[in-house]
Amino acid sequence: MDKELDLRGVGMTSQRTRDRLVARLRERGITSERLLDIIGEVPRHVFVDEALSHRAYEDTSLPIGYNQTISRPYTVARMTEILLAAGPLSSVLEIGTGSGYQTAVLSRLVDRVYTVERIQGLADRARTHLRRLGVRNVQYKHDDGNLGWSERGPFDGIIVTASPREVPTELVQQLVDGGRLVLPVGTDQSQQLTLVCRSGDEMVTEVIEDANFVPLLGGRA
Repeated sequence: MDKELDLRGVGMTSQRTRDRLVARLRERGITSERLLDIIGEVPRHVFVDEALSHRAYEDTSLPIGYNQTISRPYTVARMTEILLAAGPLSSVLEIGTGSGYQTAVLSRLVDRVYTVERIQGLADRARTHLRRLGVRNVQYKHDDGNLGWSERGPFDGIIVTASPREVPTELVQQLVDGGRLVLPVGTDQSQQLTLVCRSGDEMVTEVIEDANFVPLLGGRA
């Protein structure tokens, strides 16, 4: 299969299948038409194992190796919509590159994405996928996501795709005044998708809904 056809998709990865996913997300309450268009355009099947590509446009998480998963499309759309709800953002930090799918969606909506992944194998694979799609406004770092990326901050927004037990102070400090941090917070038993807005030295926190993510681990692997 040639590159163009592979990216466009056929059968269970075709545009018709993607359109059905977009319709489901709209029914679930995602309202940003620009975001929905991007979800419909980004080839999610590229970011999963070929054996699972027929399930790429189901609204479900899928394994990507290293005991990690690609987030379900609703989760990607919901977190992105919350992050951008107050208006356009120029610079966004992503903690947990994972497969690179969330990164690809963000890259279409903000000027610059800085993404940190603790697992080298995932970081390398994501970079390959994103280059294949022609994404050029992303910078990558292999490091402990709990530390953020202070050298590239402060950021207008931060999105975290794994769950710490509490909001990491280090990340809040890397937000601009008025910046937004979207992340799941909690334990394996109970997590809440949370929005944190920085106001000077204060954090204004809003719990959005229940969530289910892998834990945010420290160190590098």
